[in-house]
Amino acid sequence: MRAEAKLRELGIELPSPPAPMGSYVGAVRTGNLVYISGQGPRRPDNTSPAGKVGDDMSIEDAQAAARLVGLNALATLRAEIGSLDQVKRVVKVFGMVNAAPDFKEHPRVINGFSDLMFEVFGEAGRHARSAVGMSSLPFQIPVEVEMIVELE
Repeated sequence: MRAEAKLRELGIELPSPPAPMGSYVGAVRTGNLVYISGQGPRRPDNTSPAGKVGDDMSIEDAQAAARLVGLNALATLRAEIGSLDQVKRVVKVFGMVNAAPDFKEHPRVINGFSDLMFEVFGEAGRHARSAVGMSSLPFQIPVEVEMIVELE
């Protein structure tokens, strides 16, 4: 099943792509690759969850935030290429977690993003990945993710 049909089947409506919050663009296409800038967990009402995972935010809440990041990344990607049906595969994901110093479950948090990519793209959504902890992220968001996608 193609990605756009899969979104409909899952009942997922992508939000409007978030506007960049600095001197950069949300996506850059070069050849058959698209680089998606770091995305945060912006909700449709333009608010974002905040917190430090392992301190004042649970792993489950952080996973939900990472899934929200995935929806924003897909919205940014669609705005750049027109249709998610053009995606050949998700190549690389770099996930950053705003984590307490002793937090050790960074990969579990970023699974919220990765699992969404698999749901939407199937095997083409499986990707290489890094999941790292940060002492802080912009606006104290709990998670930020960037990704590289290959197009047909």
